[in-house]
Amino acid sequence: MQAEATTLQKAADLLERLRAEIGHAVVGQDDVVRQVIVTLVASGHALIEGVPGLGKTLLVRALAQAMTLNYARVQFTPDMMPSDITGHAVLDPTTRELRVVKGPVFTQLLLADEINRAPAKTQSALLEVMQEYQVTLEGQTQRLPQPFFVLATENPVETEGTYPLPEAQLDRFLLKIQIGYPTAEEEAAVVARTTTNQTGDQLPLDGVKPCVNERAILTLQQIAARQRTDASVIDYAVRIVRSTRDWPGFAVGSGSRGAIGLIRAARVVALLDGRDFVTPDDVKRIALPALRHRVALTPDALLEGRLPDDLLSAVIESVAAPRL
Repeated sequence: MQAEATTLQKAADLLERLRAEIGHAVVGQDDVVRQVIVTLVASGHALIEGVPGLGKTLLVRALAQAMTLNYARVQFTPDMMPSDITGHAVLDPTTRELRVVKGPVFTQLLLADEINRAPAKTQSALLEVMQEYQVTLEGQTQRLPQPFFVLATENPVETEGTYPLPEAQLDRFLLKIQIGYPTAEEEAAVVARTTTNQTGDQLPLDGVKPCVNERAILTLQQIAARQRTDASVIDYAVRIVRSTRDWPGFAVGSGSRGAIGLIRAARVVALLDGRDFVTPDDVKRIALPALRHRVALTPDALLEGRLPDDLLSAVIESVAAPRL
């Protein structure tokens, strides 16, 4: 029991160190950083949404620098083809045989930057990658290295030149993380950090030091998977998800993957707090990012200017939490 407690504390301390290293580059946005870490330890993928210029790419670059993992970035554009992501076959002029050239998805941390600027066909190329951790090229299945994460950024759909992500792809993301405008103090700190001794607009990452390696990530994922989750907590997550399916204002409610994602994410929330068991509060704290991309509003709700988070908050408050 003592050994388990020590392991749990070491895991929580390592995650806190990772959060602190990211904080050397990203000013504020504590909830956003925490949710990204939850996604990684839960072995999921994250969709990060915010208007241009709020530090979405900086956050992912800081995360990559804090971890000694292979890293690749894909800048999505309207003319991008699926083969630009997964890879393609070329004719070797020497042997006159087809040679497979692997795409940027063959990495461990993939930044899909402005994913909703690419057409649906290209976006869908990530489906097999994100769900099956493999790519099929020229009829051969190629396994991806582990751990593997997709951190995608997107601009709001109202932004010019964007294509809404298909529902099937949205459901593959464990969390949809929203980045809002910083406070006045945080914005002043961002401007000072970016302009002091800087000759261009390159964002400073010098203060971020590697602190987590591949083995540590896999170990953290195993520890999170062993977190104790009472049957009543699982039932609580299921009841929240089921309530979205007939709640006024929702045209489409969350599927079963929503409840699964809730529990997976809640286990990491508990781990971040140094606990080996999940509470209903852990579920509530992560419910919005775990469900906001799995629901769709009715036309009337859209016309009224309602937001998914508003309706989801009402759903969560209406579902009675169990007492442990």
